[in-house]
Amino acid sequence: MSHNAVSEIESSWLSTSLVAVCAIVATSTAFFMATRKAINKIKLAVDLSMQSDVVAENTRKSKLHTTKDEKECMLTIINGVETALDCLRNGAKVSVDRPCIGNIDTENKKYVWLTYEEVIERAKNFGSGLVRIGLNPSTKTNIGIYSKNCAEYTIVEYGCYHQSMVVVPLYDTFGPNACSYCIDQAEISCVVIDTQSKLEALISQAEKTKSLKFVITIDHVLESMKSKAISYGIKCFHISEIEKMGAENPAQTNEPEASDVAVICYTSGTTGNPKGVVLTHSNIVADLSGVMFQLGEYAPNKDDTLMAFLPLSHMFERCTEAAFFMVGARVGYSSGDIKRLPEDLQILKPTVMPTVPRLLNRIHDKVIAKAKANKMSHWLLTKALESKQNEINNHIIRNNGFWDKLVFGKVRQAMGGNIRLMVVGSAPLAENVINFMRCALGCVICEGYGQTECCCACTLTIPGDPQTGHVGPPIASAYLKIADVPEMGYYAKQGKGEVCVKGPIVFQGYYKDPEKTKEVLDKDGWLHTGDVGSWSENGTLQIIDRRKHLFKLSQGEYISPEKVENIYSKSDYVSQIFVYGESLKSCLVAVIVPENDSLFFWARENQVKATYTDLCREDRVQKLILDDIVSIGKKEGLRSFEQVKNIYLTPNPFTIENGLLTPTMKTKRAECKKYFKKEIDAMYQSLE
Repeated sequence: MSHNAVSEIESSWLSTSLVAVCAIVATSTAFFMATRKAINKIKLAVDLSMQSDVVAENTRKSKLHTTKDEKECMLTIINGVETALDCLRNGAKVSVDRPCIGNIDTENKKYVWLTYEEVIERAKNFGSGLVRIGLNPSTKTNIGIYSKNCAEYTIVEYGCYHQSMVVVPLYDTFGPNACSYCIDQAEISCVVIDTQSKLEALISQAEKTKSLKFVITIDHVLESMKSKAISYGIKCFHISEIEKMGAENPAQTNEPEASDVAVICYTSGTTGNPKGVVLTHSNIVADLSGVMFQLGEYAPNKDDTLMAFLPLSHMFERCTEAAFFMVGARVGYSSGDIKRLPEDLQILKPTVMPTVPRLLNRIHDKVIAKAKANKMSHWLLTKALESKQNEINNHIIRNNGFWDKLVFGKVRQAMGGNIRLMVVGSAPLAENVINFMRCALGCVICEGYGQTECCCACTLTIPGDPQTGHVGPPIASAYLKIADVPEMGYYAKQGKGEVCVKGPIVFQGYYKDPEKTKEVLDKDGWLHTGDVGSWSENGTLQIIDRRKHLFKLSQGEYISPEKVENIYSKSDYVSQIFVYGESLKSCLVAVIVPENDSLFFWARENQVKATYTDLCREDRVQKLILDDIVSIGKKEGLRSFEQVKNIYLTPNPFTIENGLLTPTMKTKRAECKKYFKKEIDAMYQSLE
């Protein structure tokens, strides 16, 4: 979320907190006001002291899913729903012609909706249109989608499914080189794009993408660009032309089987070319079914509204939308401009929102930083958080209490006012952040764990579980075990090891890459995730380390940089961090992007007047941050050789644009090493 977007949330909260002149009276009456109405506790699906079942040594399954065959995983939560196309059709039955998907009309500040019947009709027409222009209606035909989220994206996707074609999502932030690699490897003959700039990018790579014959545009493009495309053997159509051709020449629907490939989802990768993760319809249905089953009565229903702002090129968003379609709910697409997200939320007023830690971290950090600048506001916020956290610890989740009205109401309203469920994924969420958001929003917030290779999630926290620091038990469509990682000193018999996943959610392999597939998918069907986990006493999974990116220091000690980074990221002064260890050196160094607000707060407290860039160059600031992260490292149990000995502070964030982050916001370690080579060399030299 942008600085301006977060500022809207923080300023709206402050406008409420300034009524703290009545704080003393408020405190004395809080208990009465909070308890004068009957309070219903959240219904817990399982005993939180033991949330999963042991089926073999170090192997666990969902405690919620009991069958006659104990080894049977859930394939679908609704009988007859076996494919992504079935999800949409089931939604049409349930919804009775209610809204399905909608684009935002920013000028008139409203959403323009298509009903389920309209979506199915347009999808059928689009699929028929693809057949009409000569594409084969089968799983041998791969269709690329290179667009931001919008209603047309979904029409294209489900139009492909009507003809058993395979969807290949291309990241909006992939860039032309990565896109051309994917198009070439997957032999994509047709790509659907949203803007003219994407067409220009595809034309610029035409020599590398000989398979590409058709481009379908969502926006209108210049005739001159169409002519240029034709000169490269690429014919352009507008999406309305394809739908019109399909309506006038309807093709017989070629429905996919559950075992058919639905999506080839290319993972961005921190090094090398993207890898195409092959996922079937049954993979998708099994995964969303397992998640829905875990959510229980808090799962999406036909009366829910989803804010779809995470990219559809990621399986997290794609599976979430399929789940919403399955129950006949509606999906509203954001404007695509992150600066407008607060306004989009106000217009849509969603009830469910999948999100990532990056967004929640920014909201938390901004509100806390502003509150700290005013002693009365900070005191009031602290009291409110204490009271609300006490309720959450007792399984009371609500948004109509005293503190909700006095302190947190504006935060909730800034998120649209109606959110009842939030699911967080893609990266770890700090304990203080998830607790803050649960208090502020008064809704169920669950945290999941998974990766593209297991479709989306393989674990999910139980609604109402107040404990943090874990990612929940397995979902009903997966088995999880931990395996030895001897080079890191992790052994399954000691309760720690590499997280492995098995079941109907596990992918079929990497597209045209059997060697890479063998590296992660063993002969018994277990997916080796590369993450190191441990089973908690209560049967939930904790992610404690990362097997990949492991390197060895000169003294022979193995280091997991991501483990160190995750610990150091708990510092209020750290916004982004890259930990590096040279194999010929005996210690670690780090490049840190300091947290802007915390740095300026320190500067005010110490009467230092300087710009953010100047503060990054200040010796006192460097010592402050180094001392802070080392102190946190000690508390978290880092050994001496796992602690950094020198740091470099940069005012320039790691971004996708400067090549230091992947489209999924993961650090590109090899690129960071090259980018900061001079600074890394200087840090090591100063330590000699």
